[in-house]
Amino acid sequence: MKNSQSPLAGTKGLIIGIANEHSIAYGCAKVLKAQGAECAVTYLNEKAEKYVRPLADTLAAPLVLPLDVEQPGQLAAVFDAIGQQWGELDFVIHSIAFCPMQDLHGRVTDVSLAGFQQAMQVSCYSFIETARLAEPLMKHGGTLITMSYYGADKVVQNYNIMGPVKAALESVTRYLAHELGSQGIRVHAVSPGPLKTRAASGIAHFDQLIDDAIARAPQNRLVDIEDVGQTCAFLISDAARSLTGDTFYVDGGYHIMA
Repeated sequence: MKNSQSPLAGTKGLIIGIANEHSIAYGCAKVLKAQGAECAVTYLNEKAEKYVRPLADTLAAPLVLPLDVEQPGQLAAVFDAIGQQWGELDFVIHSIAFCPMQDLHGRVTDVSLAGFQQAMQVSCYSFIETARLAEPLMKHGGTLITMSYYGADKVVQNYNIMGPVKAALESVTRYLAHELGSQGIRVHAVSPGPLKTRAASGIAHFDQLIDDAIARAPQNRLVDIEDVGQTCAFLISDAARSLTGDTFYVDGGYHIMA
């Protein structure tokens, strides 16, 4: 669809989840921009905006919009703005998750109903809503990508309730892929290894998780946000046109180890 130097030239997409320059979403946006894509971006609130605006400038983002998925109507407003600006959409990167600290640090056995519901709403249901709103704009097909983690498949110490939440997200990915496939819309989960992002800093003993990933991964290294971006760029490109519904691990091979 595009030339070899700019494989994503002419594509337009939405990046949800940039908080700062260390965000996975920003790594994805940088790679996609470098490959020719035009990216709209969101920021959580006024406090976050001062960090996101300069990054949006480096991306030459034509749309920089507020988005708190817990606020009724905000996600729909983002897609309304995209519809008015572009009229269509080629891809979405969904890279947001949240759990109240007391529930994240506690046992799954003890998680509160409110904490579980909030984690599911922000981390999982928002991807369903994103797909529903993106569907009419993906007139010629498109790609939806969300971010998961190895704790969705295996028990990871201290990942706690986010493991079941991410497992639900990966299952949602498969069902969306099934339902939207006939319209040429492909849906994937990308599962990076541990990264030193702001969100990850909330996990107890995260430094230990980092050290274990380096020691046990076949490549003996951490991945970075650009590695994740390169995988997303491939999944969005025509080279991945026959792939959908999968979870792609970007973790230096960590997930293959017993």
